[in-house]
Amino acid sequence: MTEDTRHKSPKVEGEGSYTAAREYDQGAEKTAKSGKVPQKAREAKRAVEGKEGADLARAEAEGKRHSHGEDPAPKGKK
Repeated sequence: MTEDTRHKSPKVEGEGSYTAAREYDQGAEKTAKSGKVPQKAREAKRAVEGKEGADLARAEAEGKRHSHGEDPAPKGKK
């Protein structure tokens, strides 16, 4: 939680948390601007192809079990 959101009481929280969405967006922007994306992508590829691969695949499958599917909007469907 950032300093500015820690002390404010948001009006809508829970599913659709504005605070969490804002913090995620700020973190994603910071990461993108850091210039470390190619390095982090290589690290992730090594993890998936290495010893951690099976654990990561199990974690992904578990997450998908709880999913309601892909959001069709990014694919142009409505």
